[in-house]
Order: sequence, then structure tokens, then C-alpha cells
Amino acid sequence: MADKVHIAGLTRAELEALAAGLGEPSYRAIQVFKAVHERRLKSFDEISDLPKRFRARLEEMAEISRLTVESKYVSTDGTRRYLMKTSEGMPVETVFIPSEGRDTICFSSQSGCPLKCDFCLTARLGLLRNLTTGEIVEQVITVLNDVYGVNGETPHGTNLVGMGAGEPFLNFDNLVKAIEIMSSEDGLFIVANRVTISTAGIVPQIYKFAQLDTRPHLAISLSAPTDEQRDQLMPINKRWNLDELMTAAKEFEGSLRRGERFTFEYVMLGGINDSDAHARDLAKLLERYQLNRVKVNLIPHNGAEQLDYSASSEDRVAGFKRTLESLGVDAYVRKPRGRDIYAACGQLAAMEARG
Repeated sequence: MADKVHIAGLTRAELEALAAGLGEPSYRAIQVFKAVHERRLKSFDEISDLPKRFRARLEEMAEISRLTVESKYVSTDGTRRYLMKTSEGMPVETVFIPSEGRDTICFSSQSGCPLKCDFCLTARLGLLRNLTTGEIVEQVITVLNDVYGVNGETPHGTNLVGMGAGEPFLNFDNLVKAIEIMSSEDGLFIVANRVTISTAGIVPQIYKFAQLDTRPHLAISLSAPTDEQRDQLMPINKRWNLDELMTAAKEFEGSLRRGERFTFEYVMLGGINDSDAHARDLAKLLERYQLNRVKVNLIPHNGAEQLDYSASSEDRVAGFKRTLESLGVDAYVRKPRGRDIYAACGQLAAMEARG
């Protein structure tokens, strides 16, 4: 890791302390914060409203940018996948998904992932390391600059989803701090209710997440209605089984605030977990724990040669959805984006894009 301070990972209060330590007034810290996050500048030389002596001191002991973009792939549907590298060469993948209403950036919380979900390419990497707060924030800044330019507007607004590489709740403190920084009115101003964090089921952190005063929306990756099947697909279930997970989910549901979303994500694997019987088992599971305000997102799997799974057919996904709805479960189908460049759910860490 670089010895220099990564400015993108500092809160306003931390920047004020840094400025004070250099003998500068607090308003200098606000100038730096706005330059990095609101104007999205990537070097101290660009912050021309700072005195040269202060810029020189910052250059000696800090850096704004720590990630480099190694590759960028653009899908036929407009989705962009970025392969970035940390200062020591660890891969970081980030995805930009355009839409008419509001664009979405899918960011990573770890380089690699330790959870070994059987249907996910990222799992093949294993965990390389947690990303720092600054590296999480910088992914978003880098993508916005590529799409809109430095100092560019974001005409559709931006949603964030912590569904890239890694398990966000295994990097909890850095994640929460990054969200705080990105929500600042003096910066990116992407507030918590425009952010969704997905966990594979780190139960203690679900309880911790529920206690946050300001928190993003929560999504829990489920993908199987029984312990036996979830043990195979998502080995984290052997550490915290469905009873523990659903008990935590029920407590979280009880803490929901007005306008807050809570979803279960269910990856549809052809011939594995997508029968009407599986749908009925899923509905029974939700009923058993009286989870009445949760919604289910059905995600057709994005197959890859390296994985022994295929996507459920459109008819099968539709049938699964009908069965859930007939049993009183709100279900939605997430349209895959960026499949042709390996930017879709579960495909990150495929280093070569096709097409």
C-alpha cells in the first residue's frame, strides 16, 4: 500500500484535521473536499484555487488518485465494464449501467471474494484484499469522469449498488465510511437512499447494519430455499444457516423506515433452483418467518464457460415468478445488462471480454 494519505478516502472532518496539522484554516479542507468529490479533479495541480505552497505540501504527503484503469469494455446495450488496478496491481472491477431515468454504478468492495459461491466467477479469484475507503469512492469518481468528464454534470442522477466483486459486509467499516463521504452535499451528493448494498448473508453485520442512523437499502442474496441446496451453492450458509439468516432478516424488516427497500435476490440457475417446487418452497420460507414487506428479485444467471451452470429460460423465469405471485410474494425479474462484455451479475473477474 502507498504510504501517502489517500485524500479520496477522508471525510471533511479528517481533511480539516489534516489542514490544521499543516497550519491551514478549515476552509482549505472544504476547498480540497469539493475539488475531489464535487469537481472530481484527480491532481493537486488542478486545484488552482489553493495556494501553491499548500498544494506542494499536499503533493508530498497525499494523493488523490490511487487506481488506474487498465481496460474498459462497452456493451451493445451501453453498459461499461472497467478493470482497474490498485497501486500494487490488485484487480478492481466497476460497472456503469445507463438508463433513461437514472444511471447506476455497480462498485466493488473487495479485490476478489472469499465466499466461494459456486455460480460466481469472482469466487474463482479468492480474496486478494479488502479495498480501502478511498478505493471504493474513487471507483465512482473514475466512472463519472469517464462518462461525463471532469466537472461534468450527471443529468440523470446516479444510483449506486454494492454488488460488484467481494462481500461488502466483510469490509463493513470502509464501506460505511465511503457511503458517508459520497453522500456529502459538498461532494458527489449520492445520498444513502440511492444506494443498495447486497450481502450473501453475513448475519452479525445485518444486525449492525440495522442500527445505522442513515443507511442504504439492503439486498440479501438467497438463491436457494433450503439449507441443503444453499450449502452447495453458497457455502457461507454453513456458517450462518437459513434459520439464522431469516431471523436476522425478520429483525431488519422490523426496522424498515418509510421509503426503504428490502429485497432478496434469487439467481435463477437452469434446472437447479428454478422449478415451481422451488418457488413454493421459497414462498413457504418467507411465510414461516412472516417476511411480508420484502420483495424478491429474480436474476437469470449469466453463464460462462468456466462455470457449470446455465441460465433459466425466459419461460421458466416467468413461471417461477407466477408461482411466487400466486402465493402472495412480490417478485420482479431483473433484466441482465452487459452480458456480452462479462459485466453482468456473477461475471466479474472474467478478465477477457467477448465481442
